[in-house]
Amino acid sequence: MILEGILTTLSPEGLLNIAPMGPKIGPDPSMKTFELRPYRSSTTYQNLKARGEGVFHVTDDVLLLAQTAIGVPLIPAPELRPARLVAGWILGGACRYFEFRVTDADDRADRARFTVETLAEGRLRDFLGFNRARHAVVEAAILATRTAFLPRAEILTELQRLAVIVAKTGGPVEAAAFRLLHDHVLKPPGPVHLDSTAARS
Repeated sequence: MILEGILTTLSPEGLLNIAPMGPKIGPDPSMKTFELRPYRSSTTYQNLKARGEGVFHVTDDVLLLAQTAIGVPLIPAPELRPARLVAGWILGGACRYFEFRVTDADDRADRARFTVETLAEGRLRDFLGFNRARHAVVEAAILATRTAFLPRAEILTELQRLAVIVAKTGGPVEAAAFRLLHDHVLKPPGPVHLDSTAARS
C-alpha cells in the first residue's frame, strides 16, 4: 500500500527539504519499516544518500502538500521542531510522524529504493477524518506534477472534474490549495519537480 504524506530531509550542509512522498508500507500498519522510492534526480534522493535519515509525516494539510508538490515558496512557513533521534525536523502541524534511518538502498534504477526503519514516532494531533475535497486536492497535486508527461488538455479536463468536488465538499484551505495547483498547470512548462510522489510511474 502507498501512504501519501510529506518527508523532511537535510542536505549535508543542513538545508531542510520538504517534499511529498508516498512510502510503500507492508501489511503491518505499525510502520516499523517502510520503503521510499525517490527519483535519483531529486533533492530527497540526494539527502537520503548523503545522510541516510529523515522524518516522514502523516498529515491532512493539503495546502502544504500542494505547495511542496510544485515547489513554490512555503508561505506561511510551517512550524518546525527538532527530531529526537535523527538529524532532521518535524512538521509541527502534522498528525503523526516517523523518524527513520535507512537500512538498505538500491539506486541502480532511475527511482531508487530505500528501506528504512522507524527509530521514533509521535502523534501531534488527531486526523480530522475523510473528506472528498482533500482527496481531490491530492489527486490534483499528482496531475500538476505530470505536465511534462501528460497532455495539458487531459490534465485540465480531470482538474475540471475535481474542481466540482472541491467546491461542494471543501473549505477555504482546500479551495486555495486547488487554485494553486490549477494555476500551476496553466503556466508554460517548466522543470519537473521529481521529489513529488505524483511523479510515480
